[in-house]
Amino acid sequence: MAEAQPQGTGPQGTGKAAGGRSAQLAHTGLRPGWTTGACATAASTAAYTALLTGEFPDPVTITLPKGQTPSFALAVEELAPGRTAAMAGVVKDAGDDPDVTHGALVRATVRALPAGSGVVFKAGPGVGTVTRPGLPLDVGEPAINPVPRQLMREHLAEVAARHGGAGATADVEVEISVDHGEEIARSTWNPRLGILGGLSILGTTGIVVPYSCSAWIDSIRRGVDVARAAGRRHVAGCTGSTSEKVAVALHHLPEDALLDMGDFAGAVLKYIRRHPVERLTICGGFAKLSKLAAGHLDLHSARSQVDKGFLAELARRGGADEALAEAVAEANTGLAALQLCTAAGVPLGDLVAATARDESLAVLRGAPVAVDVICIDRAGMVVGRAEPRGPGEGRQGSPQR
Repeated sequence: MAEAQPQGTGPQGTGKAAGGRSAQLAHTGLRPGWTTGACATAASTAAYTALLTGEFPDPVTITLPKGQTPSFALAVEELAPGRTAAMAGVVKDAGDDPDVTHGALVRATVRALPAGSGVVFKAGPGVGTVTRPGLPLDVGEPAINPVPRQLMREHLAEVAARHGGAGATADVEVEISVDHGEEIARSTWNPRLGILGGLSILGTTGIVVPYSCSAWIDSIRRGVDVARAAGRRHVAGCTGSTSEKVAVALHHLPEDALLDMGDFAGAVLKYIRRHPVERLTICGGFAKLSKLAAGHLDLHSARSQVDKGFLAELARRGGADEALAEAVAEANTGLAALQLCTAAGVPLGDLVAATARDESLAVLRGAPVAVDVICIDRAGMVVGRAEPRGPGEGRQGSPQR
């Protein structure tokens, strides 16, 4: 289990900020946990260290994207004769989040490769393989997402530099596996997405933020109150840390103007309806905001789904021919639908943003708030925008649904 709680700006931060995401997270009172990506990074770091030195660091400390330095105890370790391979495993602690992977044993087996090979990732037992397009990984790749891959590469490079001598590089195969992962994956969306054989290794911050609906909605309300008390006239409701970075970069908002909306778009809109600010920016992933555009106020995958038929109707409105619209309706994911339209010059991202903005205005019921919407992809690139619009400024026609 992980032995250190996040520090600084993580879920249990220093508490110095009067508002914004850090204070909002702390206000929930829930214990954060660690992503499968953080666990895989810790396990691979320990295994590679043992491959080079013959000793496993225990606990093993890693540095997460936002600077937190948690330590993880090793649950299992094994060094092959002649140091041909090393394996280390970490038990995932999801904190107070009801995560299906809580308690799962994440293993990393590291083997040396010829010089110049770089880091090669392999799906071991319990980790899935991508079999359909529309995900941030190519078909045939192990389901280890881009951020965890980068985090592992960085830590393995540090181990190589520390123990491999001057100019040493990490040329290794990293096999990630999860005990009973294939069984656990049946409780996830992986089979529907074409990720077969097990779980995905996920995480953009390394931290699992626990969600209690009542606690999170209360923290959103507190965030709005803090922003208003500070005189903020422009706030941003963001679905996660990547969208928060985009909103800050585009609008230069201070921390106490940032609301960690998560999946609770309705909670933000309804509270701001009663406690207005001059402007609300909603920023989030394309797929999540397509749910808002379709009229869903709870964006959690267990309670609302991306409606590809709805996206097809939006694409038709944007000039898509029938063949493209049908392809959108049959797409594996919202991202795949977006990619099809982008290649054809159909502005599906802008259409989703505009429709989500209009749905938000409808929930605001004439409150004196101007709303703009920013859709991003998984890498944080803006793929759709809708300029600010206030009450009574007209509504674009939405597809029938």
